[in-house]
Amino acid sequence: MNDRFQKAQFASILGIVVNLILAVIKGIGGILGNSRALLADAVHSASDVLSSIAVLVGIRAAQKPPDSEHPYGHGKAENIATLIVAILLAVVGLEILMDAISVIWSETESNTSMLALYIVLFSILVKESLFQYKNRLGNKINSPAIIADAWHHRSDAISSLIAFIGIGLSIWGANSEIPFLAYLDPIASAIIAVIIMWMGFSLGKEAVKISLEIVLDEEDTKKFLDTINKIEGVKKIDALHARSHGSYVIIDAKISVDSDITVDEGHTIAVNVKEKLMKQHEGVQDVHVHVNPYH
Repeated sequence: MNDRFQKAQFASILGIVVNLILAVIKGIGGILGNSRALLADAVHSASDVLSSIAVLVGIRAAQKPPDSEHPYGHGKAENIATLIVAILLAVVGLEILMDAISVIWSETESNTSMLALYIVLFSILVKESLFQYKNRLGNKINSPAIIADAWHHRSDAISSLIAFIGIGLSIWGANSEIPFLAYLDPIASAIIAVIIMWMGFSLGKEAVKISLEIVLDEEDTKKFLDTINKIEGVKKIDALHARSHGSYVIIDAKISVDSDITVDEGHTIAVNVKEKLMKQHEGVQDVHVHVNPYH
């Protein structure tokens, strides 16, 4: 088990445990505190549990070595996990939005307690801490699934902040006898739902983009070209395509070498190109080099 996988696995398990505890606390608090916004936030935390499990399954699958059916490895398993998280967010967000709208259109009476407010404040602190930890780790180990899960935590922290504002104003309205402020709790719930759906759309769009194997742009491939140009025996780079394959990159390169050298010498140069790229650039999983004669 490599270090990258161990760190990603620990982060996912930590997320599952924390989200499960928060979901239970928010759910109980939402019922006892009579807060739609807090109940919506509880559902969001529960979806975080499922997303963290999906991420854990994805990164486990991505560790499998290449085989006859998957010669480029299983790196896209992480992107499939990201897509599952995205779909889950969109569905959960839609359900919360529909519930919030139904409450807004009905007669609303505010009797939300301070308990809901304290629980939401605690949630904001915990979720933002989880986001900072997982986002830094995900970028460090280049894991799209961990980064996606980190942003799920951030969306939960933002939704908790909106819930905090909505619940707070709703309580203030009840104490100050301002009836229309009672609607701010379900309105906060609706805003949370929209944020959840937008986050799902953004993550899903990125996961699909990577799954379609869109090649890296010129700016991202320049470092690979610079490395090849410094290798002795390479006369010209005819073509280079680098594509993301989950958390790593696969490179296809065509180079020209002196037409007077032997096949064995040309092969040695190609092997050198592959080794240099994989050694000097972390994240390059495999390199396929085609050799052409230089005229």
